[in-house]
Parts: sequence; structure tokens; C-alpha cells
Amino acid sequence: MSIKQHLKPIAGVLASAGLALSLVACGGSGQAASSSNGSGSNASSDNVITVGASPSPHAEILNAVADELKADGYELKVVEYNDYVQPNVALSDGSLDANYFQHKPYLDNYNQENGTDLASAAAIHFEPMGLYAGKSSDIKNVPDGAKIAVPSDATNEARALLLLQDQGVIKLKDGAGLEATANDIAENPHNIQLVEVEAAAVPRSLQDADFAVINGNYALSAGLDTSKTLASEGADSEAAQTYANIVAVRKGEEDSPKTKALVKALTSDTAKKFIEDQYKGSVIPVF
Repeated sequence: MSIKQHLKPIAGVLASAGLALSLVACGGSGQAASSSNGSGSNASSDNVITVGASPSPHAEILNAVADELKADGYELKVVEYNDYVQPNVALSDGSLDANYFQHKPYLDNYNQENGTDLASAAAIHFEPMGLYAGKSSDIKNVPDGAKIAVPSDATNEARALLLLQDQGVIKLKDGAGLEATANDIAENPHNIQLVEVEAAAVPRSLQDADFAVINGNYALSAGLDTSKTLASEGADSEAAQTYANIVAVRKGEEDSPKTKALVKALTSDTAKKFIEDQYKGSVIPVF
């Protein structure tokens, strides 16, 4: 996408809050496809735990704790999905024992829209959005009229606006939180222009924008050096408390032996060390 095609002055940028949760599960959007990188029986097998997950970082984290589960007598089967609908469909119909790809607001919205009864068993990690340098590199000296690429969906654009406010780039109206839109910008001293881009495509906008606010999973997928962010959401931020990625199961199975074993593995020291060493701040454990 050409940045010129999607350039919008702040006054004209509109975000659709109604689409927020239907578009975003772990901080981006996905394409429908699936693959499996495990072996074993189906979800009904007593000693096999079948988990649906996004490839990165979720499947990677799961595979890192396979030995933890093996020590408890379980074989892990990871089924990878590249969309945010089928993992819940498969969990609902019993093809999976659990899934790990979404946050609680997305799950709640999915249940409401589809009449399902899926539940959160545990919060595992948070993927902070990061502010990256493009044509400009000093966020404390923002050029007048700077172009800043942000995700176009309502949830992630609100997070991007809050991060820009934290850095003093803009000031939002009092009370503007995780439902903030560009219309909530009260002060814009640098006359920045927001460039709304589909979340997965924001990394490609870096070459044309002064700065970009990018979801952690898409920064990883794009091969960006996540240790070089100019700023990122903190583990104690409002976004972290709301959008931690969870293990989801069918309601009533939150305390089943399989669920307990899976949560134990994903909240183990092994999991924490893997997340911290592998992702270096682009994925943050919340346990």
C-alpha cells in the first residue's frame, strides 16, 4: 500500500469501535489457514493435549514446554492456525482441548456473537505494541507534520494513541482510554498525520513513515529488532491488564486434569525463561 493512498489528517481519521473485537484477537488480524506441527491422537485421548495456536509466539511457547507436559504424563499436540475464528470453532466442537491465541475481550465477544460457552483458564503473556523509527529516529523531536503509521482497527489504534500520548507526541481528552479514537485527540502540537494501515502491514510502512506503532507479533513476523523500539507499552499498562493472551477451554473444563497440566506448563519457570530469552521484551509473561 502506498502511504499517500492512506494518508489522513487527524481530524479526518475515523475508527470503528464496533469492529474492534471482531478484528483483533491477540493484537492483529489473520488469514484463514491451518497446519499441525505435532503428533498423536485427537483431543479425546486421555494422554494427549491438543492445543490450537497462532504460529508465533503461541505455538513456539507451547513447543518450548512440551517436556514439562511429558513429565506430567501428557503428549502435546499443537495445531497451528493463521486465522482467529477456526481455533474457537475447533475448541467448541471438541477437536481441541484448548486454544492459545486470543485475549479475554475477544473471547467474550466471540461467545456473544456465536452463542458459544468458552472460558479463560489462565492469562499467559502480553504482546506490547512498540514505537519504531522510520524516516525519523528521535521521538522527542518529532518533525512538524510527521507521518505516523498505526493499525487501522479500533482496538489497536486506541493502544497506539495511548502510547503516543505517553511519549508526549499528542494529548488525548480526559478519560480517553482503550476506546480512544483520533477524534479524542485534544492537542496535536506537531501536526502529526496518522497513516491507518491494516495491522499486519504496518511494518512495511516504516520506509515511508516517520514512525510506526506496531503490534508485537507482527514486529516478530517482520523480523524487526524488537530491542530497538523507541517506546513500548509497559507490563503494568491498562492494555497489558486487558489484552493478556489466555488459554481458552470449554466452560466447565477450567479445572480438568488436562487444563491444569497445560496451565502449569505455560506458567512454569521454563515458559517464563523461554519467553524472556526468546522475545526480549516483545512478549511479556504476566504470571
